Parts: sequence; structure tokens; C-alpha cells
Amino acid sequence: MTITLPESASPTPAPAPVPYHRLARTDRHRWWRPLLGTLLIMVGVPVVLIGGFGAASAVVWLLDGPEDFLGGGPEVELAITMVTLGLLIPLTLLAARWVQRRPAGTVSSVVGRLRWRWLATCLLVAVPALVLHLGVLSLLPGGGQASDWAGWERVAAGLAVVVLLVPLQAAGEEYLFRGWMIQAFGSWIRSPWPGVAVSSVLFGLAHGWGTGWGMADLVFFGAVTAVVTIRTGGLEAAIALHVVNNVAGIGLGVVTGTLDAQQADVSARAAMISMCVTGLYGGVVLWLARRRRVENGTGHGSVGNDDAFDLVSIPLWIFGAYLAVVTVAPDVAPVSCCAA
Repeated sequence: MTITLPESASPTPAPAPVPYHRLARTDRHRWWRPLLGTLLIMVGVPVVLIGGFGAASAVVWLLDGPEDFLGGGPEVELAITMVTLGLLIPLTLLAARWVQRRPAGTVSSVVGRLRWRWLATCLLVAVPALVLHLGVLSLLPGGGQASDWAGWERVAAGLAVVVLLVPLQAAGEEYLFRGWMIQAFGSWIRSPWPGVAVSSVLFGLAHGWGTGWGMADLVFFGAVTAVVTIRTGGLEAAIALHVVNNVAGIGLGVVTGTLDAQQADVSARAAMISMCVTGLYGGVVLWLARRRRVENGTGHGSVGNDDAFDLVSIPLWIFGAYLAVVTVAPDVAPVSCCAA
């Protein structure tokens, strides 16, 4: 008598991890969903603001307050701007959930939420990078900033707005440019580079056209943070650098009374220093993410990164930016590699 043993079932292969920029490419994806979601975000900001201002005006009227309560000076204008940009966070999450029919947290990272410990680590990297940036700037001729002291009360009010609301503003911009836009392009195109390029250029244009070098610095910032976002699987590293930069920059603007200065209005030297520090931050974050095995794909998996790209691209970007400066701006003397 022959006994036939049941064949052992072959294990089902685990699904391949999905990279960050492809998280919007779900079973419910349709080509029009990213467009409709973008429309929801753009229309939602003024609608929410009008509703908020209407509610605030009603409260002020009931309390017999001043009619021009929104005209309280630059601090109030700064607060309104920060709140407006902070609204991009809930609107982006809403667009992902309602329009794209996917978990809202997938805009934050591949694990469906912000990874707070990794965010704190990136903040610890961004702070010394900022100190290095400001230190080198202070050594440049004319590196000091003109000051127009507005008094302790106004400075204290402005700094309170900076500490409380600027992190929301910076995170809001990251959710729109490095989150929504990159994932929108990733839902159409497998390659991440179209999303990186378009979101970086739009990020620069959104901050106003100052000098050419100032615009280049902003686009470069957008490109580095976009690459870091994709390589680390989330927005934490981009948010950390953006928050630290903006808190320091806008805080200095409050203290010195130079809030009206254009962010993109910088010299070639200043832009070069900024790009070098941004590239250095990106390189350190990529190294740390590899060392700490930060997840960059869904399902507790790791997406195969181009290690050569990660290790070589950042120094090449810095070197390329330096060559562009000394070529286009002849007044910037090349750095001597050796002493005579």
C-alpha cells in the first residue's frame, strides 16, 4: 500500500516594499485623483481662512473689541501667514484620505505616521548645521545684519509667534512640496525624479523671485530635502531642517526688524554657503539613516537604494555649486587648496 504525503504548501512571497514616492499608487488610484486633491488643497486654504476670520470677527464683535483687530502690526501679519501655511497639513492629509482613498498617515512616512524619534535625531543634526551656516556667514565681509530694534514688547510677541507657529508653517510646506507633490508624481510615474524636479522648482518660485543665486539656493534646498525624504521614507528629515532654518531666520528677522527682506534675495557667496551646509546635512542624514536602518519602504522592508548615488551625489552637488559660483560670479575668488 502506497501512502501519498500531502505536498507542503510553498510559502507565499512577501510583497515587495513600496517606496515613499509611490505610496499614492494604490488599488484605488485613478489618474485624476492627484489633480482633484491638489484642487481641494488650493481651494481649501482660502475657504478655511475666510471661515476662521468670520468666526473671529463675530467673537470680537460680541465682546465689543476693536474692529481692526487684524491690523495689529507685523506680528499679526506674521501669525496669519504662519497659520495659513500651517493649514496645508490638515488639508493635505484630508486630500490623501478623502480624494485618494488611502491612509492619511502615508503622506508622513512609509509607516503611516511621523516617526518622532527619527525627527528628533534629524533636529539634532540640523541645529549644528545651522550654527555652522551662521558662523561662516558672520565671517564674510558685510556679514553683519542691519538692525531696527522695535522694543522688547514687540520682539517678545514676534518671537512667541515664531516659536509657536513657524514649526507649523515649515511642516505645512513640507507636506505640500515634499509630501503631496512628490507622491502625486509618483502615482503617475515610477521614477522619483520628475516629482523631485517639479516640486523643487515650485518650492523656489513660491518664495518669490529675488536674486538668481537666492532662487538657486531655494531650488537646491528643495532638491536635497526631496531626495532625503525619498531615501529615508518620510518627511521627518526635511521638516527638521526646514523648521530649524525658519525659526532661526524669521527669529533673526523679528529681532533685527528685517522681516520684509526677501528670502530669495541673497548674494552668490551666501547662497554658496547655504547650499554647502544643506548638502552636508543631507549627506549626514543619509549616513545616519543607513546606520540606524531607518525604514524607507512599506511592510517593515527596505527599498534598495543606489548606495553610490547616496554617497557621491551630495559632494558632487556641493562641488558643482561651487564651480558654478566661481565661473558665473568672477568676484568670488576660488578657495585655495594649499597655502603658498
